Amino acid sequence: MQPLDALKTYFGYSSFRAQQDAVIQRVLAEGHSLVIMPTGMGKSLCFQIPALVYEQEAGKPSPLTLVISPLIALMKDQVDSLQAKGIDAAFINSSLSRRERERRYRAVARGEFRLLYVTPERFRKPDFVEVLSKREIKLLAVDEAHCISEWGHDFRPDYTRLREFRAIVGDPTTIALTATATPDVQADIVRQLGLTTDEVEHFHQGIDRPNLKLDVAEVWGDDEKLEQILKIVEKYADSDGSGIVYFTLIRRLSEFSEMLRQRGVEHLSYHGDLERGHRRRVQNEFMGEKNSLVLATNAFGMGIDKEDIRFVLHAEIPGSMESWYQEIGRAGRDGEPSDCLLLYEEADLTTQMEFIRWSNPDAEFYERVYHLLTHELEKIEAFGIDWIREKLNKKQKRDHRLDTTLAMMERWAVIDIEWDPLRIAVNSELPPALSDEGLLAGKLQRDQQKLYALVQCVRHEGDRKEFIHEYFGLPYNPA
Repeated sequence: MQPLDALKTYFGYSSFRAQQDAVIQRVLAEGHSLVIMPTGMGKSLCFQIPALVYEQEAGKPSPLTLVISPLIALMKDQVDSLQAKGIDAAFINSSLSRRERERRYRAVARGEFRLLYVTPERFRKPDFVEVLSKREIKLLAVDEAHCISEWGHDFRPDYTRLREFRAIVGDPTTIALTATATPDVQADIVRQLGLTTDEVEHFHQGIDRPNLKLDVAEVWGDDEKLEQILKIVEKYADSDGSGIVYFTLIRRLSEFSEMLRQRGVEHLSYHGDLERGHRRRVQNEFMGEKNSLVLATNAFGMGIDKEDIRFVLHAEIPGSMESWYQEIGRAGRDGEPSDCLLLYEEADLTTQMEFIRWSNPDAEFYERVYHLLTHELEKIEAFGIDWIREKLNKKQKRDHRLDTTLAMMERWAVIDIEWDPLRIAVNSELPPALSDEGLLAGKLQRDQQKLYALVQCVRHEGDRKEFIHEYFGLPYNPA
């Protein structure tokens, strides 16, 4: 089967878009690639099509394409979509029961699946590595590749082991994919993969989406924010298109939800405090209905591939240029004109600065948590995480540094956590990344600079798309 045949047979498209065909030909020629392609432009096809056209040798299992992704929810959505098209795909991650996980291990060993999606943390499991040794890994695809780089906006420590993972599976052809990456991040992705610049061909489709109209409205107070939201909702009231209004804080989302309800504006609400099944129902309703409106935190978006989103409005400033550009990228995937409006209120910067502080505990805080885990573990497991939170933050109940600290300790394999019932195993000492004040201060500064860059873009009096291209190190050629 040829790539175009696979595209038509499984996905129903008659031709490839932009650089997709060039990337696929590079992969099939066993060349390594770094693909930077805007959200919604079909990055996944760049590894899914090769997986479908690899030929199976007589008497051997089909070649396996291993897809590494940090996003469990998106992983499931992609696999469900592939299976609905008759494609032999599966995922293995922590959401599976032990019985189901072992069943899939056996299926992999037998030669089932052409595509297997896993989180990078799965490589910590010896039984998983053993299963992979029984298959030919023809292609290693690294999705959300910016997570490789500590300079990136969503760093995952296990992604720094990708050089090791490649060696474990026989150094196969590798493709790394992301929607946004600055020049520093691009260079770091290649380095972390254990490859050289000469070995990797860069496919940079650019980040410009000509159909997206980028606007900023400076506002003062909730009344002006509500007025802007109502104005854009009214603009598309008679269309079939949908809209997303993003908030930083759940509390603020709830307040505006009530204001809209009082004005008879029907909408959905989505945030991380909702029960998982409820979140799934909200997402399914948004995807399935025309002219639907959702108020959401940034927990909403991964796996949202709805073509007719006519507007994405940010009621509060996001935390970085990367986050903002990724979120507005959900608009106008059908190529039709769409509005991307950011409401800028200077007071909202305080919230983002606080978020950045919570996301960047200093070395002393990491050491205090580690000391409690190693000396008071029995009490922690008996009384719960709130006990340790009280010990650390008696005067600052809203301080979320503990959540970051436990998450980073788990990502770096310092601890293993089971939540129900609470059980914590301390595996190792703190690594330099969590104990070196210089490294931690540098990370804090980079996060602050990313927020500042977005503020500069907001205040930019010229072409904002030109500013964005300069930030990402790209030439800008407006039509």
